[in-house]
Amino acid sequence: GIKQLAAFQGDTILALGGGSAIDAAKAMKFFGKRTLQTQIAEFIAVPTTSGTGSEVTNFSVITVAETGTKIPLVTDEIQPEIAILDTNLVMSVPPKITADTGMDVLTHVIEAYVSAEANPISNALCEKVVRLVFDNLEIAFNDGSNQQARENMHLASCMAGMAFNVTSLGLNHGIAHAAGARLHVPHGRMNAMLLPEVIAYNSGLANGKVTNEPTAKRYAQLANCLNDTQTTNARIGVQQFIRQIKQLRQKLNMPATFSDYGLPKEEVQAAIPKIAEGALMDGCTKTNPVQPTGAEVTKILNSIL
Repeated sequence: GIKQLAAFQGDTILALGGGSAIDAAKAMKFFGKRTLQTQIAEFIAVPTTSGTGSEVTNFSVITVAETGTKIPLVTDEIQPEIAILDTNLVMSVPPKITADTGMDVLTHVIEAYVSAEANPISNALCEKVVRLVFDNLEIAFNDGSNQQARENMHLASCMAGMAFNVTSLGLNHGIAHAAGARLHVPHGRMNAMLLPEVIAYNSGLANGKVTNEPTAKRYAQLANCLNDTQTTNARIGVQQFIRQIKQLRQKLNMPATFSDYGLPKEEVQAAIPKIAEGALMDGCTKTNPVQPTGAEVTKILNSIL
């Protein structure tokens, strides 16, 4: 891609596709400038899935196939100048990919909301997106021709990108990057498998109690965005939120464990040490509300065998 970019001597990149296509274009822009001195004046992104929010972020995730790792590239140099959102481009996305990308959107805003870098503006975006996902994802999954649901999920994806572009993400993505690359599980599905367990870990939820009250309250606030009955009890709010996420995941026919996905237990267990190591090194983990140990990451992974 970089060689073709240099040979063509273009000054504009138009990235049309899903998150991987846009991320690849970002990498071409960044590394092309450094290897073949390409000069790009304008970068336009047109997403054809509703998931990554890559059209408005300075993130690119690069997979190194030889080592089974995913490396986040984060720099303002790769943020597109123009993002074009056209709902017509996502109307034909298959149900399974609709579910995967939609749960990625949900994970983005949940992690952004409890991030160490969260702020009032990102919080407002996250609260809006959580409502949009719970109101529209199941509809888009069951009826891909529903234009309103598709449009709302496309907007949700973009707004989620705007939020985590400021706040970064958390442990869920840190583990998902490492596990997805090593075990070849689609990113959104990996996030969905991890999400209830990571929320419980970050809240310190065990034996009917929470030990990390500030983070638990944040999750409870997101739960309140979805319910007519509001709760001020952090434990009840966290448990309710986890239950709602699991219910949505089930409605989307998504696996809850590696076994549900079809991976042998022995294969996953053999990969866990490297996955845990990769998760701790991942840049997304740095803004998690709790800094985990390798043993804690291992415990999370063992809980979804």
